[in-house]
Amino acid sequence: QTATQSGEQELESLVLKLSVLKDFLSSIEKKALKALQEMSSATPAAPAQPLSRKAKSIPVQTFEVKLDVTLGDLTKIGKSQKYTLSVDVEGGKLVVLKKQKDSQEDWNTFTHDKIRQLIKSQRVQNKLGIVFEK
Repeated sequence: QTATQSGEQELESLVLKLSVLKDFLSSIEKKALKALQEMSSATPAAPAQPLSRKAKSIPVQTFEVKLDVTLGDLTKIGKSQKYTLSVDVEGGKLVVLKKQKDSQEDWNTFTHDKIRQLIKSQRVQNKLGIVFEK
């Protein structure tokens, strides 16, 4: 019986140690969870900085424009077409939008890599030439 009693005592000691270990692990888990919650509550302040930088970003600019008549478009003289020009600097896009009859829209999107040159007219202040690839 002494061997059985010593075995029971060892088992009880082992159970007690496991119980203490379980409580210790539980307290560590609670501390880790609390630390994670504190970090996640502090996290919104960190992304606020990139957002504030983004607020300083260049907004999309929209202009009402008329296309200048070139030799190839002489048939359109007298029909001054109004277009909307949208410039998205950060997205690298230039969109030319033409409103047609019955509220239909026709647009062309040009990416920054297709624009070869911008030429500001020296004679006419509000005239801009755009040279595209091709």
